[in-house]
Amino acid sequence: MGATVIELTESKKQIQHTGLVLEAQRAAFRKNPMPSLAERLENLKRLKRALLSNEAQLLEAIDKDFSGRSQDETRIAELMPSVQGINYAMKNLSDWMKPSKRHVSVLFQPASNQVHYQPKGVVGVIVPWNYPLFLAAGPLVAALAAGNRVMIKMSEFTPHTSALFREIITSTFPEDLVAVIVGEADVAADFSGRPFDHLLFTGSTSVGKIVMRAAAENLTPVTLELGGKSPALLSADVPMADAAQRLAFGKAFNSGQTCVAPDYVLCPADRTQAFVDEFRSQFSNMYPTLRDNEDYTAIINERQYQRLQGYLDDARAKGAELIEINPARENLKDGTRKFPLTLVLKTSPDMKVMQDEIFGPILPIVSYGSLDEAIHYINDRPRPLALYYFGYDKAMQGHVVQNTHSGGMCINDALMHVAQDDLPFGGIGDSGMGHYHGKEGFLTFSHHRSIFAKQRFNSGKFVYAPHGTAMHKMVYKLFIR
Repeated sequence: MGATVIELTESKKQIQHTGLVLEAQRAAFRKNPMPSLAERLENLKRLKRALLSNEAQLLEAIDKDFSGRSQDETRIAELMPSVQGINYAMKNLSDWMKPSKRHVSVLFQPASNQVHYQPKGVVGVIVPWNYPLFLAAGPLVAALAAGNRVMIKMSEFTPHTSALFREIITSTFPEDLVAVIVGEADVAADFSGRPFDHLLFTGSTSVGKIVMRAAAENLTPVTLELGGKSPALLSADVPMADAAQRLAFGKAFNSGQTCVAPDYVLCPADRTQAFVDEFRSQFSNMYPTLRDNEDYTAIINERQYQRLQGYLDDARAKGAELIEINPARENLKDGTRKFPLTLVLKTSPDMKVMQDEIFGPILPIVSYGSLDEAIHYINDRPRPLALYYFGYDKAMQGHVVQNTHSGGMCINDALMHVAQDDLPFGGIGDSGMGHYHGKEGFLTFSHHRSIFAKQRFNSGKFVYAPHGTAMHKMVYKLFIR
């Protein structure tokens, strides 16, 4: 009988390749477990050059994946923060790498305490589809700055970007330093179960739970950047034009396909109509047309489009009032995934738009009576990734800050906290755990190694056995009080 030929599927090839790359990166890390400052800076420079030299190709690939992605939005939200993140890391890396001196109690003198920041080893990164460049490059910058090797699993929903990014990385770094893995959901599932030294996942809360369970089998530490329903809270006296303009930007950007997009608005009951009118005006100024407007991004795929349409059908059936903002009154149902921004009034808790993260251009409005009532509404729900408060009274700003929890927060703005190089980014509770960006990214991907050092003189001998001596009694008298 002839030998049986077993032909591997593409997924099995990718899974097999993942294992081989992980072994290669582990071996390479053992040979160089503490890359120098010069090596790390060179890696960051190479990444920056690669991104800048492939700007046009990246813009085109992301546009293809969305079937209409604003190239300016890609520059603003993906390329620019990636490059600025590299610049910031390069400027500060020397200081970040220095050991931190810590206090030594007189009980243990003479000695020294330090914390050294060591690379963890091989870092795994799982990238979502909504910002496929920035959410790959951002963690990569932090992991390389901390001296790690990195494996990146790109989203199967952005095939053009994933293939191009793999090509860019392959031509920029050796595979035992940085590698890009592509493939379907089974490849991602295998990836999350690999014994990385740290795993960062960006995506939905439901999938985040699956990733965390898989990582737990290897005791792999995880950073989870999830989502949730990020509220925007309007004060009773904020100028409505200010709030509406900034919220229109935050909600329409990438057609709401942003983890920190304003998910719903808490509006004083007597100002609801004013907000609707002003929001409509501000959105229309930014996007006078939708269908062929290159500034207005399409929904990523048909599955997500139908999910959003289902939210509106469900809300309508349960008594909601829907206000579609389509300034030119274009037909968007035929041959396009451009989705008009839709306000939802008269909401109820049983509507899907009030239960699920929306992740699209749908904005429910919830009326409230008092500020504390709105705060209780927020606190009665899972902790969001972002909270947006609009109001110029400093005392009220402080009241909201002190009485709410969220991963991050903007006061009188939306989205912009994510772009701050010196602020950590991360969630809390259902919206995630852990942080990265800037110094916190370096710290996340570093092991904080405590080192207690003493030299010839040994003060510890004064508490050695046999116990009960006069020296023991003096030590107890001095230090147990």
